[in-house]
Amino acid sequence: MDKRYFVYLFILLLILIGSIIGSAMIGPVHLSWSSLFNADPQDMDWQIWINIRLPRILLAVIIGIALSVSGTVMQGLFRNPLADPGLLGISSGAGLAVAIALVIPLGLPAFLSLWVPVIAAFMGSLLVTFLIFQLSNLTKGNLSSLLLIGIAINALGGSAVGILSWISNDQQLRQLSLWGMGSLGQTQWSLIIITLCLIIPTVILIQCHAKQLNLLQLGEEDAHYLGINVHKTQKQLLILSAVLVGTAVSVSGIIGFLGLVIPNAMRLIFGNNHKILLPSSALSGAILLLVADTLARTMVQPAEMPVGLLTSLLGGPWFFWLILKEQWKRRL
Repeated sequence: MDKRYFVYLFILLLILIGSIIGSAMIGPVHLSWSSLFNADPQDMDWQIWINIRLPRILLAVIIGIALSVSGTVMQGLFRNPLADPGLLGISSGAGLAVAIALVIPLGLPAFLSLWVPVIAAFMGSLLVTFLIFQLSNLTKGNLSSLLLIGIAINALGGSAVGILSWISNDQQLRQLSLWGMGSLGQTQWSLIIITLCLIIPTVILIQCHAKQLNLLQLGEEDAHYLGINVHKTQKQLLILSAVLVGTAVSVSGIIGFLGLVIPNAMRLIFGNNHKILLPSSALSGAILLLVADTLARTMVQPAEMPVGLLTSLLGGPWFFWLILKEQWKRRL
């Protein structure tokens, strides 16, 4: 790999570190630089930093990584720049499963209840991912067909969540509403640790498949002739991507367009080499979601805006631009 790519990655890492420091200091209570390192349990600033801002920052970083990497994998597998977990209905599948888990009482012990949304979201995202992949093979990856499939799945998922919201109680309805718009307000350390333990190993495993993703861009037949077990690789990457989407949705709700915007932006800079595309997308996704969440919790103080609304405001125009770009390519 070209050495300049490592320089770019290092610059992205520095931007991420700067964003973390800025996000830690900004809020209803301004924290000084020194208070971030003053490990005094009796100090109120230290309590705010350790128990509120640090876990939220970590959550924004890890969810940003998960959604961006999953979007990169989807676009690589489908060989389509519009392949995004949200647009294709994967997030809706995970969301519906979580909504069912939230509304229907299972009577599980407290230590198991933390895992229920994660497992439910993983199963929902995995089921929808395999369904889309099979339908994509039937439609030969046609762009219009994929988008229609995604619209149908999103419509069905939205209707089902609407029914669940109608039969839910007030507390469940509030949870579903906030979670449906995307929020990083879940700052329990136990949840952060579970999320880290699921997402970090999955991202590392996906990075190990970067070469296979590069070969899949040549087409299934060419990849097979070059020694890749195509169907096995596709299934492995689909499962890994479903783990990322399922975990992210179970913790933060539906945060749209991050998996669409970031991989395409990085592809414009770094090209289609997934060895550099995956880590650059991970860092950029972490930066974007962290900045968006910082804005979401500070723009309308003391209230808080769902971060999913901000990412949708960014992703909507980008989505239109990508569609126009693809149509222009076809005309040429």
